[in-house]
Amino acid sequence: MILEAFPSGPLETNAYLLACDATKHAVVIDVPPASSDDLLERIKELSLLVDMILLTHSHWDHIAEVFQLKNHLKVPVYIHKEDAGNLENPGSDKLPLFFPLKGIKPDGCLTDGQELAVGKLRVTVIHTPGHSPGSVCFFLPSEEILISGDTLFKGTIGSLSLPTARPSLMWGSLKKLAALPEGTKVYPGHGDATSIGAERWIAQAQDRLK
Repeated sequence: MILEAFPSGPLETNAYLLACDATKHAVVIDVPPASSDDLLERIKELSLLVDMILLTHSHWDHIAEVFQLKNHLKVPVYIHKEDAGNLENPGSDKLPLFFPLKGIKPDGCLTDGQELAVGKLRVTVIHTPGHSPGSVCFFLPSEEILISGDTLFKGTIGSLSLPTARPSLMWGSLKKLAALPEGTKVYPGHGDATSIGAERWIAQAQDRLK
């Protein structure tokens, strides 16, 4: 398995390149500002075949260069239906945009429990509303790896003060993640990796953070 992070843009948002070593099939997860050139260069270096672009949610710092990357790779883009509107019309989530963003219509919508194939890898979609209505995480059960977007960071969680946040739904989302194996390595949308074991407090996050 290949999993590489590309911290990019003013908020150091992590784009991820996930690939199957055996087949060279790959996906890109999130496309922040100033990430597409680096992603394309690495895809070429590793001779990867990118099958699709997956989005953890639609906030501007995670979708800024989706249009450019999709046009270059000619691959479908997938997001949860609850965040699809802001992907089509960036800024409709009422977050300020610091530069113009080109919206796109997703090619399909992700659903909770959906299984995706990346070569021989299997990726399960976990719907984790809270930071945004359509936030999702991507879990690789065999590898015990979670790509958590802005739902879970090292020592904290995604902001619940944004206009489209759903604080009441976040606690259930975190309990879903807390039920994953403790050894699961967590790769967040910002900052360093952590593990479910290191973040076991999330099972009681409502009490800790309220």
